[in-house]
Amino acid sequence: MLRLLSFLLFVAAASGFGQPSYSLSSRVVNGEDADLYSWRWQVSLQYEKNGTFYHTCGGSLIAPDWVITAGHCISSLRTYQVVLGEYDHSEKEGSEQVVPINPGDLFVHPLWNPNCVSCGNDIALIKLSHSAQLGDKVQVASLPPAGDILPNETPCYISGWGRLYTNGPLPDKLQQALLPVVDYEHCSKWDWWGRTVKKTMVCAGGDIRSGCNGDSGGPLNCPAADGSFQVHGVASFVSAFGCNTLKKPTVFTRVSAFIDWIEETIASH
Repeated sequence: MLRLLSFLLFVAAASGFGQPSYSLSSRVVNGEDADLYSWRWQVSLQYEKNGTFYHTCGGSLIAPDWVITAGHCISSLRTYQVVLGEYDHSEKEGSEQVVPINPGDLFVHPLWNPNCVSCGNDIALIKLSHSAQLGDKVQVASLPPAGDILPNETPCYISGWGRLYTNGPLPDKLQQALLPVVDYEHCSKWDWWGRTVKKTMVCAGGDIRSGCNGDSGGPLNCPAADGSFQVHGVASFVSAFGCNTLKKPTVFTRVSAFIDWIEETIASH
């Protein structure tokens, strides 16, 4: 799939490393335009169709030549490129770095099953065909330690070029929205996501602000003790009832559950 997965629950029917370059405001669905080059590890994953490339998913630069995104964003039948330093899709700002992706450099988690979204493992790595040029507009994200679990209501931010509301338009400018973490104890309640959510996932939002189609693969940016931000989540799915359905937070793959796989994949390629 080429968008944030919409998942329908039957029970529901019944300037530095990891540092944003501005002061955060408290306001993607019901989000706001991000400040220019604020989330400098944010990338646009684009696929080719009839000679033109189109945005399909977000992602995060986690090393000069590696990007993390969602498994459901990747298809072996498509040709991809990654755009770094992107902000406004409608303008050439001069900061963009367009990097072609070789077909053999797409690494989807071996346990990802597109027919079982709730099974988890919705994560993939992309090796760039050449290293990113790091600077004030492009930086590498910081990842959390293995096994790190965020407390309930941690104030995290989603960023991406996803739809502004359910079935709505795609924005030109990068969006951001405050999505407080909903811990597993709350998110797994029967009237929330129930058994669909797993401990290898992290929930955030669940009311007026959320991820939406086009945000897939993008980061959940969460504060660290030193004031920097770490990418704790990879946007995975939302409710089929709508992107900002009450008690249906946006669900992310929890990055800290996959640190070993990330390190092993990078080391072996």
